[in-house]
Amino acid sequence: MEKRQSTEAELVDPEKTIVDSSSSLYLTDKDGALQLVGLERAETFTEEQYRRVRRKLDWVIPPLCQAVYCSQYLDKNILNYASIMGLPITGQQYNLVALAFYLGFLIWVFPTMYISQKLRLGKYLGANIVLWGIIMMLHSVPKTFGPFFVLRLLLGMLESCVAPILILIISMFYTKREQATRISWFYLMIGVAEIFGGFVAYGISFDKQSFAPYKILYLLSGGLAIVVGICVTLWMPDSPVNAVWLTRKERIIAIERVRNDQGGTENKTIKKSQVIEALLDTRSWLIVLLTVMTAIPNGSLSNFGSIVIQSFGFSPKQALILSVPTGVIDIISPLLCGWYSDRIGDRMLPIVLGIIPTLVGSGLLVGLKSIPKNRGALLFGNYIVSFFGSSLAIVYAYNASNTSGHTKKVTVNAMTLAAFCVGNIIGAETFLPKDAPNYTPGKTAILILLSISFFLCFLIRWVNRQMNVKKQKQIQELKERNGWTDADIEKERQRHAFLDMTDHENPYFVYTS
Repeated sequence: MEKRQSTEAELVDPEKTIVDSSSSLYLTDKDGALQLVGLERAETFTEEQYRRVRRKLDWVIPPLCQAVYCSQYLDKNILNYASIMGLPITGQQYNLVALAFYLGFLIWVFPTMYISQKLRLGKYLGANIVLWGIIMMLHSVPKTFGPFFVLRLLLGMLESCVAPILILIISMFYTKREQATRISWFYLMIGVAEIFGGFVAYGISFDKQSFAPYKILYLLSGGLAIVVGICVTLWMPDSPVNAVWLTRKERIIAIERVRNDQGGTENKTIKKSQVIEALLDTRSWLIVLLTVMTAIPNGSLSNFGSIVIQSFGFSPKQALILSVPTGVIDIISPLLCGWYSDRIGDRMLPIVLGIIPTLVGSGLLVGLKSIPKNRGALLFGNYIVSFFGSSLAIVYAYNASNTSGHTKKVTVNAMTLAAFCVGNIIGAETFLPKDAPNYTPGKTAILILLSISFFLCFLIRWVNRQMNVKKQKQIQELKERNGWTDADIEKERQRHAFLDMTDHENPYFVYTS
């Protein structure tokens, strides 16, 4: 039987156009990687060459991501420390100021992601960090609710690009079996920021000068953000195609490392069809739901953590220092979950493992009253609740590993972060002043929502496995219909890698459950 010729895209002229069986498309409609590599692998590289490039990537990309994420979380969490360090905003106005950050985030997350797709990712991210550093320093000026609310709104808008851009960069440079680990490396900086911020806030709280201690925190964190923004602008790569600290051959190796994952690198064209697919994909909405379920507790504890600890019967200074162990857990849990996720090639099971201690901690917080004799158990419960924090890191890795088509990636990441904002907005209104000192409704909400998340993880896992079964059947049908061998299938898999096809369109894309 004569083999049927491939009907997929063929590179006719690398400078002009790619021709498809159904239409003619310009090269710019395809993946940016085609500027350096062809549809098929032109050269085979050794595992040592791959490892050498990966080590070089690891010395630059994860440290920069860590600096960005540490700065972002520190800046966002300063309000938590300031709440017991003389901040003039209290009561319901404090809740509204906490909400303002996420409102700004929600307003701007979609526009900022589509703007970033058109521009150079590293430079755009760096500029946003410098701007929010300036906004942070300006927080030391106002004494009334209005200006503080506006500054927090602007801060949320500027920080809304961070996680989606970092996820895109990790997905460009690392394979699926490396992504969860690298994302956990920067996500653990939440814990580092909590420890650093807790100790600094504790030290500054002893300052008896006329300059309010919380203002010092805002000036320090803002200055740090500006330094980080400058470093990101100088050294963060936009994609493997233009990473200036890689040689041309190393850039090709970096691209070839991720070819088999079928995820592509980048594309500057915003494709309406991919936006629609992202919005109609059931998997997108399941991740949105999971993110909301875990973000509500995050919004509660990140803004009210010190207040909750203080409600156990501790002084404000004790509450600041006792918040530090939470940071240790926020370092350990993402590391363990990220490592385990890559090791077993699974995303949902590590989230389940992270939720289990959280449910135990939530049960303690709900079941025990905030009285002195219970404060040891309450403090322990408050600490282990933090294990759920690793779930968002794995959700980030899930998006990186399970979405293809650059515009679809951008859209799904924006949807996820929008869901994160909605959850945090709700969370900011969960611990209400009228519920003090036990805050039973807020603690009960954490227990219920994370119980729902537990079962939702298994549903998402099942859906992805079913999708992979369909993909296998699709490939088998292609083999039988075209008379292809396994070698032909491998050749087609290579040719599909950088066509900027979505995970639904590409029959060779494999989902990570």
